[in-house]
Parts: sequence; structure tokens; C-alpha cells
Amino acid sequence: MKLERHSKIVELIGKYEIDTQEELARRLREAGFTVTQATVSRDIRELKLTKVAMDNGRQRYTVMQSVDSHAEKYVRILQDGFVSMDRAQNILVLKTVSGMAMAVAAALDALHFSELVGSIAGDDTVMCAVRTSEDTVNLMEKIRKLIGT
Repeated sequence: MKLERHSKIVELIGKYEIDTQEELARRLREAGFTVTQATVSRDIRELKLTKVAMDNGRQRYTVMQSVDSHAEKYVRILQDGFVSMDRAQNILVLKTVSGMAMAVAAALDALHFSELVGSIAGDDTVMCAVRTSEDTVNLMEKIRKLIGT
């Protein structure tokens, strides 16, 4: 049950702009889960959810991927291959060093960003399908932090 609830929480925060524990608990109840405030609080801690700022000044919960020792090589690939990025609504386009797009796309997939649905790579360009326009902005910020720009 806990695994199902955690999965539902990740789905809900990906789909809705949830900014309070109360709202998350309400949405879980609407989805058929019996939860208390203490349960939701514990789930937030266990899932390592964090709040990020949105364009409108409000905040929302998101799954913040931590960089562990296994992920360092993927971050290094991003740093070595990255040239620039831009967005068009919910599409993120990354320009890379020639020949590095496939490695950068694989690194993005391996880092398991919750905002990222999937990516397609050419020689020096990666096109990423992102869940929402707002998620695109969040993902760009996460990538900037990882590569140190």
C-alpha cells in the first residue's frame, strides 16, 4: 500500500501544482487512499520532496533528484557535452558538442528527472518532451544547477 501511495503522490505532484500537505492529503483521499496528516508528512520526507518556485510566485512540491556517486558520471557528461538550451512550451532543446547528443540524452534519462517524459538525440541536438511548460522551466533550472551555470 505504501508503494502504491508513494507512486500516486509522485503522479499527483507531476500533474497538479500542489503546494501544501493538506492539498496533497485531499487529492490522495479523492484517489481512494486513507491518509492522515502524519502519513503525508512522513511520505514527503521519505520521497525527499521539495518545493520549487513557480513563475507566478507560488511554490509547489516536486521530486528533487539528488546527485549521488553513481550519477556523477552523468553530470560530467552533461557538463562536457552541453553547449546551450532553449524551450518551446513543453519541449526542451539542448545543443551539444558535435557527436555528444546521444550521450547527453542518455545521461538525462539516467538522472530520472520527474519532469522529463523522454528525449530524442541527433548529432548535436537533444529534443526533450517535458510534461508541462512549467516543468520545462523547472527542468532547465535543475540542469543549470547540475552543470554549474
